[in-house]
Amino acid sequence: MHLHDLESTKDKPRKRVGRGPGSGCGKNCGRGQNGAKSRSGYKQKRGFEGGQTPLNRRLPKFGFTSPNKVYAQLINLQKLEESAKVETGSSIDKNKLRELGFIKQADKPVKLLGNGSLSKKITIEVDMVSDSAADAVKKAGGEVVTIGSGRL
Repeated sequence: MHLHDLESTKDKPRKRVGRGPGSGCGKNCGRGQNGAKSRSGYKQKRGFEGGQTPLNRRLPKFGFTSPNKVYAQLINLQKLEESAKVETGSSIDKNKLRELGFIKQADKPVKLLGNGSLSKKITIEVDMVSDSAADAVKKAGGEVVTIGSGRL
C-alpha cells in the first residue's frame, strides 16, 4: 500500500450496526455479549473505576500529608550570632554546621531564616534562604551562597 492508494474517509458513510450477520456488525452490534455497556441508555458515573474503590473515596477527606515532602533543617541568624564558635570572616557550609551542632544531618536541606540580627561577616552555604536573612547577612558584609535552585 502506498500513499496514493489511500482513500479519503471524509465522504465515507457511517457504519449502520444491527442490520444482520452479513453486515459485519450484526447480532450484538459490536457491544459484546451482556452487561450494562451492551444496553441502550447506558451511562457510566463520573469517576467510576470498574468496581475498584474510586480515587475520591481512597484519599483522606480532612487534610493530606504528601509522602514526598522534603523538610528543611532551620537555622536562625540569632544562633549564628550567639555562638562563640562562629568567628568573623569564617566560611560555613553544611559539614561545618553539622560539626558545630546547628544541624543533625549534612545530607538533608538547610534553610537560613532571618530571626534575630547578625553583626559577624560570614560566608554561609545553604540550600535555601529567606529574603530577610539574605539582607541581614549582606548588611553585615557577608555572603550567602545557595546550593541548587534555592527552593524546594
